Amino acid sequence: MDGVFFLLSKLAWGVLAPLNFMVLLTLAGVLLAWRGWRIGRWLAGTGFALLLTVMAYPVGDWLIQPLETRFATPHPMPDDIDGIILLGGGEQLGRSLSWQRPLTGEAGERYMDTAWLARQYRDVPVIFSGGSGSMLLQNDGKEGDIAVALLIQLGIPSERLIIERSSRNTWENFRHLKPVLKPEGKYLLVTSAYHMPRSVGIARRLGIHVVPWPTDYRSYRGNYRKLDFDFYDHMKSLQPAVKEWIGLTVYYLTGKTDSWLPGPQRPERLP
Repeated sequence: MDGVFFLLSKLAWGVLAPLNFMVLLTLAGVLLAWRGWRIGRWLAGTGFALLLTVMAYPVGDWLIQPLETRFATPHPMPDDIDGIILLGGGEQLGRSLSWQRPLTGEAGERYMDTAWLARQYRDVPVIFSGGSGSMLLQNDGKEGDIAVALLIQLGIPSERLIIERSSRNTWENFRHLKPVLKPEGKYLLVTSAYHMPRSVGIARRLGIHVVPWPTDYRSYRGNYRKLDFDFYDHMKSLQPAVKEWIGLTVYYLTGKTDSWLPGPQRPERLP
């Protein structure tokens, strides 16, 4: 069943990814208009207007900030933890395989924060989870192999590393990690801030106690958000925001999380 879920999610995202959707909408409109369908002009105009809007202004910030602000960095930091969990996604698997060297991508901050945390908690393991989230690279290489090289380069001894290499998505990250975690353990969880709500929701669903450590923020706040016509930069917030909102909805409907938008748990009241 997990294999079917993985395949369907990748196929659906191929159409629903914002850039793909806007381009396909525009092309469909042009083709229908060329065939004389009046709706074609409307579709082409809508697709072009969406592309122009995204190019001009970081509209994705409005979608991603509710996710990025859902969990804050813990303060004060926990005194005792049983490990640091780093979720895959900060690596560039295809390019790393192409150039035969470990390369990070947009979410490379996950590694920097993990290395810093590893220096604060020197007696706990650093636990990585990630195989390959690409349909085309399932048998070519694993994110876990890249993670080992990157974490060692950042000064973490190999004997502290626990690497899970078979997961393909966030649900599988935690399902495959659970057997190697302490049943009553407490773990710092490092992942992108926009990805934290879904990650925490899955961990809670599986009974894993995590303390969120969000990183890799993609949005601008306040006066830093401007009309600047930087399409590429604006896609850095729009693309993951749309993916996460879809993921949150699908994971909730399929029972992989207990709430649609997981958030901080309220402290229990003493009797």
